[in-house]
Amino acid sequence: MQRTIYLFFKRAFDIVIGLIGLLILIPAIIIIKIAYMCTGDFHRVIYGQTRVGKGGKEFKIYKFRSMVYDADKQLKDLLEKKKYRAQWEKYQKLEDDPRITKVGKVIRRGSIDEIPQFLNILLGQMSLIGPRPLVPGELKQHKGKPEIYNSVKPGMTGYWATRGRSDIDYEDRLKMEYYYIENQSFLLDTKIFFRTIRAVFRKEGTK
Repeated sequence: MQRTIYLFFKRAFDIVIGLIGLLILIPAIIIIKIAYMCTGDFHRVIYGQTRVGKGGKEFKIYKFRSMVYDADKQLKDLLEKKKYRAQWEKYQKLEDDPRITKVGKVIRRGSIDEIPQFLNILLGQMSLIGPRPLVPGELKQHKGKPEIYNSVKPGMTGYWATRGRSDIDYEDRLKMEYYYIENQSFLLDTKIFFRTIRAVFRKEGTK
């Protein structure tokens, strides 16, 4: 019964936050589109990427594009180099990623690139707070536990995301995500919510 009440209010809060997020999304699209056009980049500014959600069901996560248009193709080329491959295997990201655009660097510093995920929240594919959604095969590659990780909706922010995410290797990241999943509560969500606000203003974990 307690779990049911928790999930009911969590979803209600997600809907409210999602609606507020839409008010931010519309002007953000216009501003970011103009910024890219000023750099000579006329490609779309929102992109969708396949991620794994609750129950292992795949969905498209939305983000403002912070990289060059053909970033996925360039990643394959970069991973041919030992330096980048080692970073990717350990952190699932690249330090000083050469694919990030000038506009992308700005919007990443304030986590503005994540704003379109309010759409995913309203659609019920994500929650405001939860483990970060992973790409298909990512969990298997790192020998994770899908029965735990995929038992809840992924989140726009979460326990790991507010604890220096850029400096934590993948194994420790998973431990943090499992901790949240197994200890979900109103209190823990509230702490993460306010830590997220602090992290955004301090630009923490946005390398």
